[in-house]
Amino acid sequence: MNKKILSIIKKKNKTKIVSLSAYSKNLAEILDKHCDIVLVGDSLGSVLYNYKSTREVSLSTMIEHSKSVRLGIKKSLMVVDMPYNTYRNSKEALKNAKKVILKTKCDAVKLEGGKKISAIIKTLVKNNIPVMGHLGLLPQSAKNFKFKGKKNYEREKILKEAKLLETAGVFSMVLECIESSLAKTITKNIKIPTIGIGASNNCDGQILVLDDLIGLNPINVRFVKKYTNIRKDISKAVLNYAREVKSKKFPLKKHSY
Repeated sequence: MNKKILSIIKKKNKTKIVSLSAYSKNLAEILDKHCDIVLVGDSLGSVLYNYKSTREVSLSTMIEHSKSVRLGIKKSLMVVDMPYNTYRNSKEALKNAKKVILKTKCDAVKLEGGKKISAIIKTLVKNNIPVMGHLGLLPQSAKNFKFKGKKNYEREKILKEAKLLETAGVFSMVLECIESSLAKTITKNIKIPTIGIGASNNCDGQILVLDDLIGLNPINVRFVKKYTNIRKDISKAVLNYAREVKSKKFPLKKHSY
């Protein structure tokens, strides 16, 4: 098993796992200094391309962004989302996952779902492709974006699927927008790390989209904490640039050839 993946697994119950999503080399380079995991998420569909859902993201788009991110990563574990309709069966999943790993040099791929894709996950793992799971709110298939685990049948289903994914061979799993006590129960009942997003600090680690965290993406959802407002800083810089161009203060002689 990949040494980086082993180090992630060993963090369970010892130290929190820090994860963020990135879509380009320059930002990945910054994240690499502070994160254990950098995910090239299919959330880039809405964040960068203004798609209505992640379903519109293509495999080629994921690969190109992942190639850029790879250039910025030296120490972190790099995981790439397998986009919608690229792992409908084991044969398709294996072909596309191999392509992603070959072209991007990533460490692992992430698939959304539980029982329906457990056999597919087993096939990938059997073929030495590390897989991160994803349960709770599943953006690729969700009909509504409400948190999961309020009802007993939902809690039982998600817990059962978490154990199923562990048995299938995933090395960790994202728990998205699930009720806090359910996140705690799952984390206690499986031996692999859980990475939460809107799933409380009961998980072994956390993940957010970098653009949300820094205020670049003007999103306003409960589980996002904005640690800075980069849009404001960029606006100020561009305003100063515009003023200097108009007043002929830029470019100066030192900026010219």
